[in-house]
Amino acid sequence: MTETIFAELPHGITLHCRVAGPKGAPALMFLHGFPEAAFVWDEMLAHFGDRYRCIAPNLRGFEQSSAPAEVAAYRVKHLMADLMALIAQQAGGGPLEALIAHDWGGAVAWNLAVQHPEAMKRLVIINSPHPAIFLRALQTSPEQQAASAYMNFLCRPDAEAQLSENDFARMWALLDRMGSATWLTEAVKDQYRAVWRAGLTGALNYYRASPLRPPTAPDSPVMSLSFPPEFVTVRVPTHVIWGEGDVALPASLLDGLQAFVPHMTLTRVPGATHWIVHERPQLVAAEIESALSR
Repeated sequence: MTETIFAELPHGITLHCRVAGPKGAPALMFLHGFPEAAFVWDEMLAHFGDRYRCIAPNLRGFEQSSAPAEVAAYRVKHLMADLMALIAQQAGGGPLEALIAHDWGGAVAWNLAVQHPEAMKRLVIINSPHPAIFLRALQTSPEQQAASAYMNFLCRPDAEAQLSENDFARMWALLDRMGSATWLTEAVKDQYRAVWRAGLTGALNYYRASPLRPPTAPDSPVMSLSFPPEFVTVRVPTHVIWGEGDVALPASLLDGLQAFVPHMTLTRVPGATHWIVHERPQLVAAEIESALSR
């Protein structure tokens, strides 16, 4: 049974979490992306909660979690600090049996696996590009620049107002643009509305705080950015699940990934989109089971 808790962390941040499973059991942590929230993992919590302590936090800025006003508060180092404190508090200090992450959650998880491999036994990434591969694509691929152009819109100062208009019309369009949202029932829409009505600024600040977005001019900061390989190489065993129908994050972002993730297994899912967690929950659960058995 899924419950909700407020995890008050030592550095003053509170994360609203959905949890399932016995305390003290081996722990799984699930990280959501944008424009989602922790509720997207409910089927995974129901599936794994008989054997694992499952923790799905609303990341800072989302739903009822703390939402600092400053854009700088959403840099990856602060997001990682939240997760390390949450692991210490809710998972006995770790290591997690697995950290499972999608979209923005994956962006944080890649970095956490590099900088704190001791926090997890394995990593499962779902349609979330490795930072070095994504940087390369943003710098050199017109197709990726076009596919990610929405990121610059989300950084606009009026993005909150525009996204909230007409019952979040642009948000529904965003979900549909990244993959036909046939799973978007009225009940699921109500879950999304509850998250978005709690506020969009924190979620949008992830984009505003990140240098990884398409260049708008030859001297855009992203064009001079580089990652030394030792700062982005993941040594943790990693399983990647990729819906190949993702239009914002195409499967070309898998090219060269092995160089940065030497202990990697990969499952490509033809026809699945960016919203594979909604579309194919049984497949996602089976893939996580497979990763846990290795």
